[in-house]
Amino acid sequence: MQGKVEICGVNTSKLKVLPNEETMKLLERSQKGDKNARDELISGNLRLVLSVIQRFLNRGEPVDDLFQVGCVGLIKSIDNFDTTKNVRFSTYAVPMIIGEIRRYLRDNSVIRVGRAMRDTAYRALQIKEKFICENQREPTIEEIAKAMDLPKEDIVFALDSIVDPVSLYDPVYSDGGDTICVMDQVADDKNTTETMIERISLKESISALTDREKHILSLRFFDGKTQMEVADEIGISQAQVSRLEKNALKQIKKQI
Repeated sequence: MQGKVEICGVNTSKLKVLPNEETMKLLERSQKGDKNARDELISGNLRLVLSVIQRFLNRGEPVDDLFQVGCVGLIKSIDNFDTTKNVRFSTYAVPMIIGEIRRYLRDNSVIRVGRAMRDTAYRALQIKEKFICENQREPTIEEIAKAMDLPKEDIVFALDSIVDPVSLYDPVYSDGGDTICVMDQVADDKNTTETMIERISLKESISALTDREKHILSLRFFDGKTQMEVADEIGISQAQVSRLEKNALKQIKKQI
């Protein structure tokens, strides 16, 4: 069948989307113990899970695994959603699904983080999830730090330590033409190949000068002294300094 893509045995082309009004009614029934309403909520929001896992497809994890983990986040959202708040279910569920997937990726990461920092990060995430459940919004770093009685810098460092690494070749934008990758956004304009070649050439050119010429260039261009000051320091005339300086620069330009 054209357009059919199965994930965990689910035909994604046939996933339905529940209107918000119907979702809210099912949530009220589900939280009163109606299992059928809960099952209908899960099946009616699988497309939401599918849309969330798209951003994690370049992590090397099987799509089926990500989908299952996303469904766990969806179920937690259904069980913890507060129907008395004036918030759309999808607004609440998406961060929960993302959080569950990120936790799964962290636990399976090849990068090892210190136990103390990892524990701090997990505590911060637990407080974050609890805050979302109670307030229907994400807490600020300051609010998390206050709840944990820790400096906000410690929270930032801990959360950053468990962020999944990004490949330099991960695409960040594509308009149908050339794709822009992460490495294009973090390129070092100062240490390019051309700059390195110029530095090597300059170093080799300077090494070919006499010791007196090197000393004069050092005093003139690194210490910022005038030709008269250089002449007084090394005991020659200003005219000699000028001649030696011009000769040294001429040789360098010729070598480069």
